[in-house]
Amino acid sequence: QVHLVESGGGLVQAGGSLRLACAAFGRSFRDYTMGWFRQAPGKERELVAAINWNGGETYYTDSVRGRYTISRDNAKNTVYLQMNSMKPEDTAVYYCATHYGLTIATQKEQYDLWGHGTQVTVSS
Repeated sequence: QVHLVESGGGLVQAGGSLRLACAAFGRSFRDYTMGWFRQAPGKERELVAAINWNGGETYYTDSVRGRYTISRDNAKNTVYLQMNSMKPEDTAVYYCATHYGLTIATQKEQYDLWGHGTQVTVSS
C-alpha cells in the first residue's frame, strides 16, 4: 500500500530546532515533487517548502525562508525538513505530500498523496 509517514514533530522552545522526516512506502518517489505543508487551527493548509525530484529546485514560503531547509534522499525514499530559529507562529500540524512531476508544484490541489501529519508546537 502506498503511503507516507511523517515523524520528528514535538514541543520546542522558541529559537529551537526540529527536524521532520517523511518516509514513503509502496513505490519509489524519485519522479515526484515532495512538499511540506502545515495547518494551524482555524487556518488554511499552506505550502511551507517543496523540493523537486533531484533536489535541484526548492521552494519556501516567505515566512520560513532562511530558517527552514528541505532536502531529500531518494535512496531512502525520504524527505526532510530542518526547522531552525523556530517561532510560536510555526505551531501547526505538518504534513508531507507528493506531486507527480519533475518540477515544483505550489498549489495543494496539485498534491495527491498525503501523510497523516505530525504536530509541531513552539512555546514562547
